[in-house]
Amino acid sequence: MTLTVTKINSSKPLDKPYKLADSGGLYLLVHNNGSKYWRLKYRYAGKEKLLALSQYPMVSLAEARLKRDEAKRHLLEGYDPSAVKRKKKRVAHINTDNSFQSVSLDWWNHQKGRWTESHSIRVWSSLEVDVFPLLGTLPITEIETVEVLAVVRKVESRGALDVASRVLQRCSSVFRFAVQTGVLKYNPTNDLAGVLQQRKPKHRLALTRAELPSFMKALRSYDGHVLTRLALNLLVLTFVRPAEVRFARWDEFDFNLNIWRIPAARMKMGTEHIVPLSRQVIDLIQELKPYSGQYDLLFPGERSRAKPISDNTMIYAMYRLGYKSRATPHGFRTSASSILNEEGFNPDAIERQLSHMERNKIRGAYTQHAEYLVERTKMMKWWGDYLQNIESA
Repeated sequence: MTLTVTKINSSKPLDKPYKLADSGGLYLLVHNNGSKYWRLKYRYAGKEKLLALSQYPMVSLAEARLKRDEAKRHLLEGYDPSAVKRKKKRVAHINTDNSFQSVSLDWWNHQKGRWTESHSIRVWSSLEVDVFPLLGTLPITEIETVEVLAVVRKVESRGALDVASRVLQRCSSVFRFAVQTGVLKYNPTNDLAGVLQQRKPKHRLALTRAELPSFMKALRSYDGHVLTRLALNLLVLTFVRPAEVRFARWDEFDFNLNIWRIPAARMKMGTEHIVPLSRQVIDLIQELKPYSGQYDLLFPGERSRAKPISDNTMIYAMYRLGYKSRATPHGFRTSASSILNEEGFNPDAIERQLSHMERNKIRGAYTQHAEYLVERTKMMKWWGDYLQNIESA
């Protein structure tokens, strides 16, 4: 028989809790203190489960039956009613100051002073696109490891493995910030180590020591635009990143100290980088002055002198020189590193000149402070002389 209001109201507490059954798995649990609670027994994925439906008379018999029917609909749709209830509870109790998106904004504002403007925009955009749709409105204290994994898997599913790695790193940083500020006790991404799919790394094409003399001779006779030739030559002489040559400005060069000081805002790692200038670089700069000395940029574009040459300019120049499938502009960093290591130069000085940040924090702090400038100056002088000798040999 199904329950009636009269039967419920006349039920008395006993020494032990007991059940008053209704229908469809719904029953009223009567505790020995007289309190009465609605419960629904059901099966999901082959397991018997129990759903709490609040207290009587806060929820009436008719309301309890409606809740039972709603739970049954969820089962028919393939959802676990208990999981649906937890989700609704989360959304209903969102604290905007404690949501993942809100904490992410606090973290982003805390960090962005250390980043370039373009990088800070990229970070926030990636969170908006790949993370907030799934986690943004949830209280950060309620987010579980499996939910972060779902975010990462969604990115991986479109083949963007590098993006998935960055998304996981940024989520981890937000959770770590929440732990550090007392909002959270545990970082749920700690259990996701090794979960990402891995792509076989692709190494940039680089010239070997035996191939470099032929390239330098070919570059000397390059018949394209003079600015392109000089940009490519400066890239080889300094082995900085191609973008650092393209955006180079005249006011970054100190010819009293013979250094090129690239500001942190233009560096990949957000740290100022010093390039000691060899005699060959200084000669190149003097050759360049009549062409661009009146502009801010060393290598201004033809359409707008306020903008640098295209990022494809040096790539196409290497194609014209016959190196389309043999080397890339970025590959000169590999060539220089290999040759300088072969010559016995200090590996730390080489790494610092490549503007690679030391992973070990203690060693990194020393490296950044000392910068190995004396050794690097000697090394860059040797490199300039070496390139000049193989070109003229």
